[in-house]
Amino acid sequence: MTAASLIQRLSAHLARSPNESDRARARLHLLDWLACVAGARQSPVAAVARMAEPDILTRAALLGNVLEMDDVHRTALLHPGPVIWPSALSAARQEKCDMDAMLDGAVRGYEAMIAVGATFDAHHYAHFHPTSTAGGFGGAAAAASIFGLDESATGWALGNAASVTGGLWRMRHEDVMTKAMHAARAALEGLWIARLARQGFTGPVAALEGEQGLYAAMVREPKPMVLGEDWLIHAVSFKPWAACRHAHAAIDCAMELRARGALTLPVTVETYADALKFCDRPHPATELDAKFSIQHAVAVIADGRNATPEDFTPEAIAALADKRALVTVRETAEFTDRYPEHFGARVLCAPLPGQGGAGGGSTAPTLHPAANPPLTPPLQGGEQVTLIDTRGDPERPASPQMLRAKLDSLVRWGGLKPVEADRAEEIALNGTSIGPLLALLEDWLE
Repeated sequence: MTAASLIQRLSAHLARSPNESDRARARLHLLDWLACVAGARQSPVAAVARMAEPDILTRAALLGNVLEMDDVHRTALLHPGPVIWPSALSAARQEKCDMDAMLDGAVRGYEAMIAVGATFDAHHYAHFHPTSTAGGFGGAAAAASIFGLDESATGWALGNAASVTGGLWRMRHEDVMTKAMHAARAALEGLWIARLARQGFTGPVAALEGEQGLYAAMVREPKPMVLGEDWLIHAVSFKPWAACRHAHAAIDCAMELRARGALTLPVTVETYADALKFCDRPHPATELDAKFSIQHAVAVIADGRNATPEDFTPEAIAALADKRALVTVRETAEFTDRYPEHFGARVLCAPLPGQGGAGGGSTAPTLHPAANPPLTPPLQGGEQVTLIDTRGDPERPASPQMLRAKLDSLVRWGGLKPVEADRAEEIALNGTSIGPLLALLEDWLE
């Protein structure tokens, strides 16, 4: 008897039924995605989307990733929200299904996208954008669920998602809009593929591990696919700040220091290697550069700001040049060794006036217990904070107040009236049909 392929195993795994707790979690991620769409509605990407795309959900698909505030799964190194919700909503609109059916599709979409993305290795991440390369699996799984596909047809959809996957990091080296398109393509392509599978369009179910499959082309050392009892949507982090997730641990440390009145420049940021690969940008020139700059992110906090979208504009880049020059970053083994299960950092401040060198400083306690003892001796001098996990991670969950503050901020940044935050929250957290949700997006993105 032939062993089931990875895609067949995943398809069977997705046949389980989410429960009310899973749907409640999905509602929080839906609200978070709406906040990101609201905040991006006046962006250059939104302006292009209005001219190029007549369909409101295609416009929305292009906006969820624009502000770099979309949800994130650490181990898979990807952002499910901007992929899953446009696909699920589009399928739900076509089916005229209720909210619970859409939420179940979203839970399954998060599961497929994360389960596949978590099998990719460092070689893959060095070249490919996992939100794009794993996103098609999530978009296809979400739509397949809402369309009521059986395990075989779902497997065909997932296999065809594998067969066309792609998304190069090259776009990070130029001031372009491509990153937003990556998420939208994965969402809409997954929807289309599931629609084809519904009518009997077959696909290669060994397209991950098989000869000339995705792993052979894009992954040197694929990790095992882990399919657990709990739905993976519960392991997804929320992002409170308008910067690349790799900068968030440094932001969080700086905020802890600032709250104690101890954030003094110059500072040194110690963190993991990938954070430096993507976010060591001492001289950002564009808004996107600033969002991928640890130096700028820490300067933002040192300046008394809160890492909201306005803190990464060209005006903010110019205003914070002097403070940015006083932020040094370096890779430290203790954080790299814990990554990607934990996105950690340490921020070490210069001594305050009157403090000495060795023995003259104050060492702050680690705010979340480390899995291992520190490998690097702390510097002597001023205050410091070490974080193994960041606000919004499952270990330090996002509070309702944090999510509401994010929603309020992004509704305001997007030029909407404050009442729209109340409207979005009521629909996302308590709605039973998708009609009001579609009407909301029509009003926001017309």
